[in-house]
Amino acid sequence: MIRLLHIIAITALFASAIYAYSVKYETLYYVEQVAKLKSKVQRERDIIAVLQAEWQYLDRPDRLQDAVGQHLDLQPLKIQQLARLSDLPNRPEREDGIGRKLEALGLLEPTATPKDKKSESRTPTTQTPKR
Repeated sequence: MIRLLHIIAITALFASAIYAYSVKYETLYYVEQVAKLKSKVQRERDIIAVLQAEWQYLDRPDRLQDAVGQHLDLQPLKIQQLARLSDLPNRPEREDGIGRKLEALGLLEPTATPKDKKSESRTPTTQTPKR
């Protein structure tokens, strides 16, 4: 009987050791995966930073002005092309289509709200509790 318990205990010890080692190596695998992903994210951030710097370089006003001069045949701005604020047409009034339909049906008139009968007959009072 004692030999059987010893064999069961040793078997359980080996099984727990094998399980512990499998968890350890699985954890190391996931740690490596996380490290690879972190390095990949850092590379992507570096690429984004380079692209932003390149965009800023290409978006310089002096470079754009030269490109406009080469590729677009723009004429200089004349004073007659400018307009005053008073020359602009007024903004059209905002139309409320639903409101117009309700008005046509006669539903926009004010309504009389029924009063609560309980609130008229009873006025709130404060009383001190009797001891």
